[in-house]
Amino acid sequence: MLGWRDFPPLSQLRAFAAFAEARSLEQAGARIGVTHAAISQQIRALEAHLGLDLVERGGRRLTLTPEGERLAEALVAGFGQIGQAIAVLTGADEAQPLRITTTPTFAAGWLMPRLFDFRARHPGIDLAIDPASENREIGREADLGLRYGSGTWPGLQARLVLRSSIVVVAAPALVSGPGPVGLEQLAGLPWLQELGTTEATAFLEKYGLIRRAGATMMSMPGNLILDAARDGQGVAVLARAFVERDIAAGRLLVLFEDDEREGYFLITRPGHPRPAVKAFSAWVLRQAAADQTATV
Repeated sequence: MLGWRDFPPLSQLRAFAAFAEARSLEQAGARIGVTHAAISQQIRALEAHLGLDLVERGGRRLTLTPEGERLAEALVAGFGQIGQAIAVLTGADEAQPLRITTTPTFAAGWLMPRLFDFRARHPGIDLAIDPASENREIGREADLGLRYGSGTWPGLQARLVLRSSIVVVAAPALVSGPGPVGLEQLAGLPWLQELGTTEATAFLEKYGLIRRAGATMMSMPGNLILDAARDGQGVAVLARAFVERDIAAGRLLVLFEDDEREGYFLITRPGHPRPAVKAFSAWVLRQAAADQTATV
């Protein structure tokens, strides 16, 4: 076991933990108030101190090595527990609203229609909902998250809330026929994409589609995507669960469906959460279980 004198500087560990959560030098720098160049320098210094490669730098994006993943999991959990302990000891956590980070589309399509039930059950809990495409640091910037992915976030606990296929949808006025349509026809239509994400771009790349002349891409906040799609302003890529009512009512047509499912997860720090986090987490999971029962 390392002695205290053998530990790397705290600034290096903090910078690496921020990068491990954000998976972006720019976002990691923004989280701890330094430049992305400073994050990069701190990570290189940490690698030199440990004599290990923590980051793979060969591809278009920086990724963690297996050693980096192991260290990241320990650091994120450790910093989270330190933050929780300080908040409990000072009483700061109970005086603050419950901070929830999620995407705009999940907030509009799943969370907001259900929140009246939570507020009726827990009238004493104040909520602060942050619908942002960018990830927030759980424990420092948010108390818990509702995020899309495969269920793996280093140092965090993830529990499935919603699994849904991904659909490409558009208003009937935008396409000819009731749908579905061929992939080549999709390449000629205008597209809608949520700011800070790449769902539409990734879909086009995945199927080798090149947008033809006039097939514009319009980016906007996620809470505007559905309205724009209903108005016939473009094609949108969304979780089917968010648009089931629109599909059933004929406001949107399914042009293509991708059954390779990931899902939305409830993300929390391991350990002993404060009562508000515990109450909201339990409520979310009950809502998820009720949804699953209703679809069986």
